[in-house]
Amino acid sequence: MTDDSPARPRLLSLVVPVFNEHESLVQLVGEIDAAVATLPAWQHEILFIDDGSTDASWERIVELTGRGHVRGLRFRRNFGKAAALNAGFIAARGEVVFTLDADLQDNPVEIPRFLEALAAGKDVVSGYKQVRHDPWHKVFPSRVFNWMVSTVTGVQLHDHNCGFKAYRAAVVKEVRLYGELHRYVPVLATARGFKVGELVVHHRARRFGRSKYGWKRFLKGFLDLVHVRMTTAFGWQPMHLFGTAAVILWLLAAVTGVGAAGLLTLVSGRVTTFFGIILLLVSGIAGVIGGQSIWTGLLAELHAARRTDEPFVVSEKINP
Repeated sequence: MTDDSPARPRLLSLVVPVFNEHESLVQLVGEIDAAVATLPAWQHEILFIDDGSTDASWERIVELTGRGHVRGLRFRRNFGKAAALNAGFIAARGEVVFTLDADLQDNPVEIPRFLEALAAGKDVVSGYKQVRHDPWHKVFPSRVFNWMVSTVTGVQLHDHNCGFKAYRAAVVKEVRLYGELHRYVPVLATARGFKVGELVVHHRARRFGRSKYGWKRFLKGFLDLVHVRMTTAFGWQPMHLFGTAAVILWLLAAVTGVGAAGLLTLVSGRVTTFFGIILLLVSGIAGVIGGQSIWTGLLAELHAARRTDEPFVVSEKINP
């Protein structure tokens, strides 16, 4: 007996962080609905996460939830974009999850192209705003930042900052966001073995409101880059980092110790004695810090051994 019932539509989740964007929400929902209407195999849900808005954004979201496929989450205060995305990822039900900004600069008409890139084998597809309609004082630092992230992490994307991205559900269920880590989801996904790609998207000029980003985000972004590089490169092998530091420090201690001994015993004079004492202090400090690095590495290894969120996730099984 054959089953002639039509296939159940697949579900897209569109996660949209909102902070004082009430003017654009109705139009955004209309554009998303129109884009998904061209995909007969898909249904969709829209999750608005109100990140402590002080305007009428929440009231607008409440109105939009009457359409059935719109859901809303509201923070008590502004916790930041990473927290909003993380809340949306947890609540998302779809097998594919999109993120896009609420300011209408991301064009939902691109959604089918993202799905094509995922179908071609990617797990994460990041938008690339090749032509940006932003002032130069935003564009130039952003390009420098993107170059720095690609260089440090090895994940070669032109636009790590672009909020328009598509993910397979497995990605958003594994990657945990906090602080300002929303800029590094492709990097974090790559560290867990997911395949990341990039797609040129149409970037539109802002029509309502103003940009929420200032110069502080670049300092925070740099600090988070250091954090991400450390955790992705050494999170499961911390002794490689601390042990290497210890060896370097002990070599420094040995060299300066020999130099100090030579100056103090083989050469006489006030100047050479002074430099000998300085080298002796450097040798002692380097030796002590090297020892502390070893102990820190051992403690970090013990902590890593107790972690349960292992990145070694099995993606396929044969005869399980």
